[in-house]
Amino acid sequence: MGKKYFGTDGVRGLTNSFPMTAETALRLGMAAGKHFVRHSGRHSVVIGKDTRLSGYMIESALVAGFTSVGMDVFQFGPLPTPAVALMTRSLRADLGVMITASHNPYHDNGIKLFGPDGKKLDDKTELKIEKRMDGGLTEKLAAPADLGRAKRIDDAQARYVEIVKSTFPRSQRLSGLRIVVDCANGAAYKVAPTVFWELGADVIPIGVEPNGFNVNEECGSTAPGRMCKEVVKYRADLGIALDGDGDRLVLCDEKGRVIDGDQILALLAQHWKKTGELRHDAIVGTVMSNLGLEQFLDSQGIGLERTKVGDRYVSERMTETGINLGGESSGHVVMPDFAPTGDGLIAALQVLRVLGDRRKPASDVLQVFQPAPQLLENVRIKRGVAPLETEAVRSAICAGEKQLGDAGRLVVRASGTEPVIRVMAEGDRKVISAVVGSIRSAIEATVA
Repeated sequence: MGKKYFGTDGVRGLTNSFPMTAETALRLGMAAGKHFVRHSGRHSVVIGKDTRLSGYMIESALVAGFTSVGMDVFQFGPLPTPAVALMTRSLRADLGVMITASHNPYHDNGIKLFGPDGKKLDDKTELKIEKRMDGGLTEKLAAPADLGRAKRIDDAQARYVEIVKSTFPRSQRLSGLRIVVDCANGAAYKVAPTVFWELGADVIPIGVEPNGFNVNEECGSTAPGRMCKEVVKYRADLGIALDGDGDRLVLCDEKGRVIDGDQILALLAQHWKKTGELRHDAIVGTVMSNLGLEQFLDSQGIGLERTKVGDRYVSERMTETGINLGGESSGHVVMPDFAPTGDGLIAALQVLRVLGDRRKPASDVLQVFQPAPQLLENVRIKRGVAPLETEAVRSAICAGEKQLGDAGRLVVRASGTEPVIRVMAEGDRKVISAVVGSIRSAIEATVA
């Protein structure tokens, strides 16, 4: 059974268009609230958001929904997604909510939900909430005396900063390091520079002037060019770029070369195996993880388990297997020993820990393996169309797989967060260019 509202990472879409409307947010608050009100006594939900203008509208609708079913609401204001996950646990809330569209532009927004354990909800729970959303929401509303209350938590940012700092070894400091920190004009614009400065670094912050419209605009992990230029300009030792909600991390070395999530996973996996911290001698990636990563890990005696795209699927596999390191090439790095979901700041500190141990420039440490040639194209489509179900596109994919043979990989999938088809191929450069171009043309022909 397919989902009507939820995608691979919560509910997401163009603001004031289905499903991202105030009405949907209200219904989601009521339905999710009812689902998690399972015992007598008070119930609570925590809500954070990024810096999009539409966050005010969505937050107000959610608050109305949750309080109507008797849940108390604690509002954090701008705070990274991983902070909301951590605070859901630390405040013993029944539910956590983050209002964000992550790496998408400002005109999109979304709603991510976390259970009381701080982990993203599984598919079964999301389907149950959807069923409630389309059912009788006026049933079992709270009595007038039992309505929930809403309260602002003013010290949420300070709490999160201390939690993040506690994951860095006390024996190490960042003194003497100059770091460019790109906060994507998003949820981490206050907490990220604070973390690195308080640990001793000389911080050059960029992307810290949100205005409601500029989140992820030519900055952050999806547009690291500005960070790279600033690193070279200021002769910094490292560049750190987060996305709009602070759960992705992309780096650059002192020469301005970009380091993606696959390289970060390789570095941490190698280091953790040497220190005995890597459990089961394996990590979890996705179908999009570079073939070069898999080959490098194999040379180190480390296995790679692949899942569907989405950090929550990575987390689920890690929970099933007991593996304690996983993530995506896009920059999600999941480390359950530190946090229940991907956290860009904690991941950055783990990388800085390795740099401190090795006492070498970032350029000598962070480029761990040679990536296999990879080509990824996002083919934009109209919402509601399904080109992957057409015979022409299926035939193009089949032909592409034959062209690549055993020497390459092909992944074609619909994004769960925006209206695009992602076409990725690995192998010989000329072959992957031809394969991706052929599939792109087939998809474009079906939506013209």
